[in-house]
Amino acid sequence: MTAQLEVSKATLVENAEFSLTSRDLAVITRIMLKEAGISLSGAKANLVYSRLAKRVRKLGLGSFSEYCAMVESDTGTQELGEMIAALTTNVTRFFREPHHFEHLREKVLPGLMAQARAGGRIRLWSSACSSGPEPYSMALTILNVMPDAYRYDVKILATDIDPNVLATGEAGIYEESALEPVPMGLRKTWFSPLNDGSGRMRANDELRGLVSFRKLNLIGSWPMRGKFQAIFCRNVVIYFDSDTQEALWSRMMPLLEENGALYIGHSERVSGPAEALLANDGITTYRRRRNGELK
Repeated sequence: MTAQLEVSKATLVENAEFSLTSRDLAVITRIMLKEAGISLSGAKANLVYSRLAKRVRKLGLGSFSEYCAMVESDTGTQELGEMIAALTTNVTRFFREPHHFEHLREKVLPGLMAQARAGGRIRLWSSACSSGPEPYSMALTILNVMPDAYRYDVKILATDIDPNVLATGEAGIYEESALEPVPMGLRKTWFSPLNDGSGRMRANDELRGLVSFRKLNLIGSWPMRGKFQAIFCRNVVIYFDSDTQEALWSRMMPLLEENGALYIGHSERVSGPAEALLANDGITTYRRRRNGELK
């Protein structure tokens, strides 16, 4: 028993400013799984330390044990949100996995834009949008097919658990280097340089108007009731355990229209009951089967 206690008190990161013990890591892992569905299993001590040490320092605390106690206290709700935001991976870029946007442009949007011109309601969802490059890439693809799409009932819902990245997306301001994957014609039409000498670019009003940014925890409640003709859920379920992944795919199916497109990350696979409701339509690209419902 004494040996186990000593192990739990031993710091996991050598020569660190703050002590992070196995017990602290276990608490943080449990919280992240419960609150965000994110699994931190494996050797994640250095990642946790590097992401959270600045929070410990800013709060004037002396150790991760004190930090864990704060997060779990009755007054720790705000810091819980900060912790989740800090440990959420936000790797993103414009037109990442370009085959998805080619599929969207060539196979999905021609029919949808015809529906829009006829007065139809068109909705797409970027379910883990990070700071905005994914939903803006979706919007740019739409505008490439239909330059006046912003005049019609065409909208993209962009959701993420981290309010900090959502604020970046809503502002629509990016370094010019971040826009390099955007074709030059689209870049010149839909982005303008800021007049502050920073070299940064801002999405124009019409482009920003196609995208609505909202906070959403994918393992929490979903307020959406209408269906989507396309859903992007890429490079996020890899952080969930297998049961959470299956549950997420199943929850998405009632929100995806028949023949609607689902795009997932290159290292992800649809699993569970949802798999039978989808037909492969390209590289990590699926279509919702017609007349299929979850049992």
